[in-house]
Amino acid sequence: MRLVRLVRFIPSAMLLGFFAEPTASAQASLLTQFSSLGWNWDPCILASLMLAVLGYLCGLSRLNRVLRARSFGWMRALAFGAGIAALFLVLLSPFDALDDQLFSAHMVQHLVLLMVAPPLLISGRPGLVTLWAFPLGWRRGISRIWRRTGLRRLAHWLMSPLFVWMLCSSILWFWHLPGPYGWALESEYVHALEHICFLLSSLMFWSVVLEPLGRRRLDYGSTLLFVATFGLQNGLLGALLTFSGRPLYAAYLPTTAAWGLTPLEDQQLAGLIMWIPASLIHLTTLFVLFVAWMRTAERRAVLTAGQHRRTVFRAEST
Repeated sequence: MRLVRLVRFIPSAMLLGFFAEPTASAQASLLTQFSSLGWNWDPCILASLMLAVLGYLCGLSRLNRVLRARSFGWMRALAFGAGIAALFLVLLSPFDALDDQLFSAHMVQHLVLLMVAPPLLISGRPGLVTLWAFPLGWRRGISRIWRRTGLRRLAHWLMSPLFVWMLCSSILWFWHLPGPYGWALESEYVHALEHICFLLSSLMFWSVVLEPLGRRRLDYGSTLLFVATFGLQNGLLGALLTFSGRPLYAAYLPTTAAWGLTPLEDQQLAGLIMWIPASLIHLTTLFVLFVAWMRTAERRAVLTAGQHRRTVFRAEST
């Protein structure tokens, strides 16, 4: 399968693995094979997602109507729900079993954990909303512990942009090395650790980018550089996987043929998934940040001009 053909079939490949010729019989066969994989009702994952949803809903219900409409709104709640749904699909649906057979399916899972679910979750401001799920006395106690035990200083250090960038970069490259990647496929516990690393580091990354609390750690120009440099690493990883002349992950050598791919074609498709959709997400983020930067600069210019006019008027009046 040529590289152009791989690009042509990325949308269907990302959905269910329609990697062979798109005939009706081939698609029906792959659908049957996909549906036979079964759901992964892992109690830890399911309980975590249910607790996150329950805490969010309880927090929203406790917020007064004005604050809920002004600071959160239905769009943020919808974004949070979409993030939870994305995690549910890639971690509990048959897609989770498919990633043991196809590197490209595993890369879709990584894409969701790194660049789809985290920004959606962060946009919903889950930290603030979930805090309101607790009674007032508990919230005050949590606030005292936060201020007096050093947790606030630790969080401030952990969320420094340089540390977050270095952490996310290290995790991205480490878990895609053939050795650590193979460990994750061999052990469920290591696989879970890999997913936790991706999700937590990405939540930190997108918190710096989106700043759900409203106080930016980086100005817009620095945030553009923050996103662009990390996006280049994703693109480089995707390019290395796409143009590699041999399969790098031995675990997939005996499993890809059942889905109509050679191991090298599967790896090339995985590289394209990491390269093209991820780059589109980063480019979209850069565009949104640039527009927000220009609007902020425009508001500041208007405010400065208004202050200058008032100063001149007062001077003339005296």
